[in-house]
Amino acid sequence: MKPYYLSLFIALFFLVSPSTWAQPDTMVYHLTIDQAQVSKVAGKQVNGMTVNGTIPGPTLRFPEGAYAVIYVQNNMDVETSVHWHGLLVPNFYDGVPYLTTPPIEPGTTFKYEFPLKQAGTYWYHSHTMLQEQSGVYGSIVIEPKVQQLAYNKELVVVFSDWTNEKPGNVMRNLKRGNEWYNIRKGTATPLNRVIARGGFGAQLNFWRQRMESADIADIYYPAFLTNGEQTQQYPEFEPGDRVRVRFINAAASSQFWITFGGEDPLLIAADGLDVVPVVHNKTFIAVAETYDFIVTLPATGQLEIRATAQDGSGQTSAFLGQGPLLAAPDVPRPDKIGMMKQMAQMDMRMGAPAMKFNPNKVTPYELMHHWGMQMEPVMEHSAPSNSSMHSSPTSPMPEEKQRMSMKQSSVTMGTMAHDHMDQDQHAMPQGEQSSPVAVSDSTPSQEMVHFKMNHARLRVPQYDTMSHHAAKKEEAMRGMSMPGNVQSNSGISMPGMEMPGMEMFAEYNYDYLKSPEKTSFSNDKPVQEILLNLTGNMWRYIWSLNGVPLNESDQLKIKKGEVVRITLNNLTMMHHPMHLHGHFFRVINKNGAYSPLKHTVNVPPMQKVVIEFDANEYGDWFFHCHVLYHLNGGMARIFSYDTPRDKRLLDAPLVNLVNEANQFFTWGTADVASHMTEINLISSNIRNQFNVSVEYGWNKNLEAEVSYERYLYDYFRVFGGINLENKNENSLNELTPTAVIGFRFFTPYMFNLDARIDNQLRPEIRLSREIMVFPRTAVFGTYEYQANFGWINYSNDENRDGRTTYQGETTWSAGVEYFLSRNFSLMASYDNRFGAGGGLSIRF
Repeated sequence: MKPYYLSLFIALFFLVSPSTWAQPDTMVYHLTIDQAQVSKVAGKQVNGMTVNGTIPGPTLRFPEGAYAVIYVQNNMDVETSVHWHGLLVPNFYDGVPYLTTPPIEPGTTFKYEFPLKQAGTYWYHSHTMLQEQSGVYGSIVIEPKVQQLAYNKELVVVFSDWTNEKPGNVMRNLKRGNEWYNIRKGTATPLNRVIARGGFGAQLNFWRQRMESADIADIYYPAFLTNGEQTQQYPEFEPGDRVRVRFINAAASSQFWITFGGEDPLLIAADGLDVVPVVHNKTFIAVAETYDFIVTLPATGQLEIRATAQDGSGQTSAFLGQGPLLAAPDVPRPDKIGMMKQMAQMDMRMGAPAMKFNPNKVTPYELMHHWGMQMEPVMEHSAPSNSSMHSSPTSPMPEEKQRMSMKQSSVTMGTMAHDHMDQDQHAMPQGEQSSPVAVSDSTPSQEMVHFKMNHARLRVPQYDTMSHHAAKKEEAMRGMSMPGNVQSNSGISMPGMEMPGMEMFAEYNYDYLKSPEKTSFSNDKPVQEILLNLTGNMWRYIWSLNGVPLNESDQLKIKKGEVVRITLNNLTMMHHPMHLHGHFFRVINKNGAYSPLKHTVNVPPMQKVVIEFDANEYGDWFFHCHVLYHLNGGMARIFSYDTPRDKRLLDAPLVNLVNEANQFFTWGTADVASHMTEINLISSNIRNQFNVSVEYGWNKNLEAEVSYERYLYDYFRVFGGINLENKNENSLNELTPTAVIGFRFFTPYMFNLDARIDNQLRPEIRLSREIMVFPRTAVFGTYEYQANFGWINYSNDENRDGRTTYQGETTWSAGVEYFLSRNFSLMASYDNRFGAGGGLSIRF
């Protein structure tokens, strides 16, 4: 070849993009994210976000092993992002803005490209603030090279929830502690219903722990959707068809029970990966999970597939085929009052703090010891030799673990999931204490890991051998089911028991999932143990891990080549579907070495789940609750391989992501009544709150206050401000300002306590409370007492004998409120300053 032609050939070779010439199996998609008016409920048009003009966005289909190139164009006036949920992609293309990937700015296009290393059912969604709730999500199907099971048709089913409210307003309503959503969907537990069910003692127990009731779901949704509609018809399916139905729960905060009409279906995959096929009908699908089933259509009739919201507040259905309906089984609405009664008998200690006085001092084992289910079981300590794991005898023990007593060890041992590792190759035989186990601040002490128990031989003592208090606990636990990978907070599995009023709890486990291949790791790999307590505060809507929200947390450092074992200990009354980016993890269940691999795991209330993964990546990866409002409330962490940050993120500071959960939310109320007007304004983030209040009576009495308060932990804050009131009763001619400082405390039994002193050294105490007594009706009251000892300007108050005169001032009010809607209530009250009257209460 002549030198001229050789040079030309070489030049053309290097001018062509490698992703073009080296990837003959490249598949290219173009996605456009836009704002649009959409209608999902009763024809009402609201603002939404679409992908290629639809909700959900289009299904992206690929063959296994293909090279994906996806251009995402942002036509909105706000930034956006796309995360490829469950796909193992290079760190830079994972799609978490400011952590792994730059945000997609308005009017720009971002190119994602990555090889596809897996097959199965996955999905994509925005990872920017609350955009997923507005419609930025869609499905991904990767067809395997070799088809393992026989079916002749496919259907992708994307479940989601829909609100006509702006997602930011939903979050604001949650932050203010408004009970409207429970009222609207009929899941509130007013006092009259609790008393009628004989649950007043249980209610007092909940109030003592600063809990209103047993929470299941936070938000009212007027519609639940199947592929973007409340119901979907698929008449094209014919009798005898074997349909692979790929389910994706793309809801922002709703978990579902899936039920099937007709013949029970065959479950074949979870989170995109194959499992040993099992006939399984009623299936719980947490937020962000995917499941694949093979459904056989009947000889006659149409088959219903129904998704029922976990709290029973609604449902959505797909109908396959034609003819008479084969309805899916009903799922009963959970009995919240029954749950409260049982939980009270089990002596659950609820209300673990969502934030700490010192967030830099993380003590997860102490937190686990003091909160959760308090039980005192009697155990036989014999166990198979390979049922426990041992840390290195030379490993140092953090001070916190050294303080743990043997009693605690016996209670918390379940965090290691020893009872599930009998068949697991990763469990270490007795005596092999040289296997390296990393001991960090979140690792249990040696006395804990050397303690062995056989949960299968757990026995509950008879009544004559235990205290009356313990007997009550046994009675409450009788019938309770926490099988498989799910354990109680005591760490003790109690298979074979059922709990009246909590029937649905019995099915929150993954024991029916078994990997077709062993998933266990080699015994010679080092192990890092991490305990993450899931913590939250419903009243301020702050969510965290180990009592520390994301913005106050440190990154969790992991090393490539080690096994990271995480105990997820749920100390809240909510379910938390926890998702790890960039990895699959083992969910340790009864199948031991064949425990399934997943990317998202549901952790039920007051229970534990153990997961572990091979640290085989690089960079920083997000780990968070996939309930969108919990994530934006702070329940997240960053797992870091401690590798250099990608230079392409230079203009995308990480602090922007970390502070998403620490934004200020502002709200207010205005009571406009015949005897007075009251206005309250609040602007708050996790630690800081600004307050403005004005009370004006038509009898010309006025009090106003501006204050700033700092939360030291969940229930305690200090404050300072300026108070202004009229000096002379029934006259505004002279207003007196005073400076005040003090503290505010949310007490057991849910009273708001305000203790203060002003610049005239007059101490004052204020107490307030509100109780919902009927489904839409609440009563409220406040009491204030100010003491004046005459310590300042006392000469005007001296008696003739020179002694100062003590003066006390009492202010009180009581009233009733009837909720008309989220923003309006009727109210009536009496105030000893303003008299009696009624009017309208407005929330904004």
